[in-house]
Amino acid sequence: MRPPRDRGAGAARLGALRRLPALFREIAAASPGLLAASLGLRLVAALLPVASLYLAKLILDGIVAEHARPVAADGPAGGLAAWLADPARARLAWLVAAELGLALASDLTGRLANLAETLIGDLYANAASLRLMRHAATLDLAQFEDSAQQDRLERARRQVSGRTGLVGAVFGQAQAAITLATLVAGVAAFTPWLVPLVALALVPAVLNEWHFTRAGYRLAWIRSPERRRIDYLRYLGAGVETAKEVKLFGLAGYLAGLYGQLAGRLAAENRDLAVARAGWGFAFASLGTLAYYAAYAVIVWRTLTGQFSIGDLAFLAGAFQRLRGGLEGLLLGLTQITAQAQYLDDFFSFFEIRPTIRSPERPVPVPSPIREGLVFEDVGYRYPGSERWALRGLSFAVRAGETVALVGANGAGKTTIVKLMTRLYDPDEGRVLLDGRPLQDYALEDLRARIGAIFQDFVRFDLTAGENVAVGRVEAADDAERIAGAAAHGLAAPVIAALPLGYGQPLGKRFEGGVDLSGGEWQKVALSRAYMRAAEILILDEPTAALDARAEQAVFARFRALSAGRTAVLISHRFSTVRIADRIVVLEGGRVLEEGNHAALMALGGRYAELFSLQAEGYR
Repeated sequence: MRPPRDRGAGAARLGALRRLPALFREIAAASPGLLAASLGLRLVAALLPVASLYLAKLILDGIVAEHARPVAADGPAGGLAAWLADPARARLAWLVAAELGLALASDLTGRLANLAETLIGDLYANAASLRLMRHAATLDLAQFEDSAQQDRLERARRQVSGRTGLVGAVFGQAQAAITLATLVAGVAAFTPWLVPLVALALVPAVLNEWHFTRAGYRLAWIRSPERRRIDYLRYLGAGVETAKEVKLFGLAGYLAGLYGQLAGRLAAENRDLAVARAGWGFAFASLGTLAYYAAYAVIVWRTLTGQFSIGDLAFLAGAFQRLRGGLEGLLLGLTQITAQAQYLDDFFSFFEIRPTIRSPERPVPVPSPIREGLVFEDVGYRYPGSERWALRGLSFAVRAGETVALVGANGAGKTTIVKLMTRLYDPDEGRVLLDGRPLQDYALEDLRARIGAIFQDFVRFDLTAGENVAVGRVEAADDAERIAGAAAHGLAAPVIAALPLGYGQPLGKRFEGGVDLSGGEWQKVALSRAYMRAAEILILDEPTAALDARAEQAVFARFRALSAGRTAVLISHRFSTVRIADRIVVLEGGRVLEEGNHAALMALGGRYAELFSLQAEGYR
């Protein structure tokens, strides 16, 4: 996806605002009551400044009038009560009290509006995060593995909470627009020609701000990969999982150097942009300041010549000051909102990514029990962006109830086959069939619910031990008996029993109170997930890489017993273990080179026999 072009047309830039209706629909869905309350409070707050200025004008004119009245030689008589008995003075007192009330109301409405928008922001951020997670779960594995899509996901993730301030900004702009409309009406009643003078003087500053907000967004967009790399370097340098290697190999200085070089370059680019923005901003803002004081000089002159009263002077001076600041804030705020809306576009555009691997509109039921098994018919698959075929012309079968082992050198296509079986990928050529029908005919959820797969790079969830097993079938997460049974099948039960809190023990070092496991212990917990699933098809991709020989033998003996009557696929580099399979498929260059049981392949004297003999020699 190419970076956005630096277009000069205002209409094109305002196109980013097209996302605002979608944002407000989501905000309204999160809390319609709080949204209505915030809008009402903002409307009230918008009218208070003009009312306060007008009250100040009336108070000043009243004071001037009071000073013009003759005062008795012996001073005011009768005290405060007598003083307030005078209608003009009483009116002045009520005006002061009203101004106090407006000041309190202004503070209260502002605080309540901010409170409502803070609560709305939290609710929206939670709803947006859930939406992001759910949509990400629908995407293809290949889309997650693509660096450009990772950048889009990273930008979207950053905008979940970063754009909640846009809600208050838009409401604030609406409030400012209403306030400015009332100020313009008030000022126009005295000097209508001064309003456009001040407004026109602010245009250069607004265009300058518009330019630099656009430049800032473009820089942030282009630097998404670098930001991901910075985050990764920070993780490497300060992560629990990487601490051993960093210390052992003395990588701290090296990683810090890489981080400092990359972060320094980004900081320099941001600095140059900020310096240019500040310099040009001051130059153009000065025009607005000159226009304001020109208008102020006109008002003072007309007051001295008797055309305006002192109250008029105070009203107009205050109104022009607010008008100047309000106009500048409104116009510059619009550029900020369009800039934020461009970042918002990063969030909403993520939801426009559509998976290519989907369930059909009218799926057929997944057969239960499976009667024929899985068949690969002339299958070819090439990873996106690669010219090399991972698989090409691949044909073989995994019959129902059969245990098949896949062996071959790294890059032979073993894990790719597993991902095609689980429909994490779809083939570019040929078909993968289950009981005679293409996998694309079945609903994804139903198909995957029948498969229990554990990959070599399984996830170590920083959850409790019980939850780490239960993720194999989250619908049964409350079934303690099933979890314990799965742990027993996966040989993790003794490991969990030794933990201080048993199945309630948090695992990992990410959170306080967590206990880390050895690589082999983690692998047993991961294996238990496959048994938790109670699936008709079991797939183990290098399931014993971290286990010692005795533990490995126990795992495969248990696997052999538990997979009886089930369809099972086993991948391992240890030929001493794959010999338990009913049939062994030897892969090379993405094709089937040999297949048969252990005895038949050894008698054949081909690649399998060669590799088995080499590995066996290593143990002598």
